[in-house]
Amino acid sequence: MIEKIHWLGHDTFKIEGELVIYTDPYQLKRKDSADLILITHEHFDHCSLEDVRKLITTDTVVVAPADCVPKLGGKVKTVRVGDSFSVGKVKIEAIPAYNVNKQFHPKKNGWVGYVITMEGVRIYLAGDTDRIPEMKNLGKIDIALLPVSGTYVMTAREAAEAALQDIKPAIAVPMHYGSVVGGPQDAEEFRKLLEGKIQVVIKPLE
Repeated sequence: MIEKIHWLGHDTFKIEGELVIYTDPYQLKRKDSADLILITHEHFDHCSLEDVRKLITTDTVVVAPADCVPKLGGKVKTVRVGDSFSVGKVKIEAIPAYNVNKQFHPKKNGWVGYVITMEGVRIYLAGDTDRIPEMKNLGKIDIALLPVSGTYVMTAREAAEAALQDIKPAIAVPMHYGSVVGGPQDAEEFRKLLEGKIQVVIKPLE
């Protein structure tokens, strides 16, 4: 499944399988057709109507927290922390995502990450978050997509600690760098901290 996950920058991934899934589409270089679009929160670099329009068809399911709906308009499936639902054969779980030592993503806003179960593989998209206690309760995670830039989210070191002590994925993929904040050095630090412990795949920018 890891080869079916394409990093398009920041927190934007295209995941291909039983469905074509896009996460937090932002600054897309080309149009495409998505079966499912997962949006974590309403910040401009995650909830972008311009980019959603590049992906949407009459059959696309758009999932987002309620405060994204005014930005997106149209038909949006609103999601709250703890929600679980299926789109076709793909299961989606909404997971808390929030800051504990900064105020950019308050817990009270109810913003989310997602656990995607597709083709028997569980993928955790952390969203914009710090290391939080709920990460210990995710169950078996095959692939974790984790922010590493610091400033608004976990630093590379905090993300590595979360991966090693809480999430324990088979594979970890760094994100949230190289665009709004952070750079390749953050992804590389994350890789080095987990070397020999958890496989880290630094996805090329597509």
